[in-house]
Amino acid sequence: MGQLSFYSAEARQPRVADLAGLLCGPGQAVGFGRGTAAKVSVELAEPWRAHAVALACAERGVQAEVSPTEDGRRLLRTAFRCDLAPLATAWLRGTEKAVPEDLELDGPALRIWALTAGALETSGYLLGLDPLAPETHPLLAAALLRLGLAGHLLGVKAGGPALRFTGRRRLARLAELVGPTPVAAAQSFWPAA
Repeated sequence: MGQLSFYSAEARQPRVADLAGLLCGPGQAVGFGRGTAAKVSVELAEPWRAHAVALACAERGVQAEVSPTEDGRRLLRTAFRCDLAPLATAWLRGTEKAVPEDLELDGPALRIWALTAGALETSGYLLGLDPLAPETHPLLAAALLRLGLAGHLLGVKAGGPALRFTGRRRLARLAELVGPTPVAAAQSFWPAA
């Protein structure tokens, strides 16, 4: 049995700050009351994702509501909460989404990102990015590189926007960080060592 990484999703107790993983992908934050409260939301294509992300929120003491959208997807959103205000403040410049300058990703945030927008493919693993915030893509790639994960940016024409991870060592590192496959997830959506 290998040694548990200090940055692994299972290395520490869940925190509200882990919900930054939603914002690394297509999630959105909205502030309210001059930074005194905020909410987060994300559209999810697969039902298992909505269940898994809602459970991840609940583990952090944040209740999330899931409702269907007109195009058959699911919208997961929280209420405005004071404990989400620091997250929104860090990720917003005005009303625009921006990667915090001091972003340090770890396993729990990466796990939520994978729950939100991860997918296994024949040549590796993809972590989806926000198509509405292309300026965040290279900064997220740099944050992952600092965590020991070098990913290749994919544009829309290549199946993105996403970061693609390939190679046995990179995929093993990603699998170590995000932890075991969630019960609700199909193996085809989760990285394996």
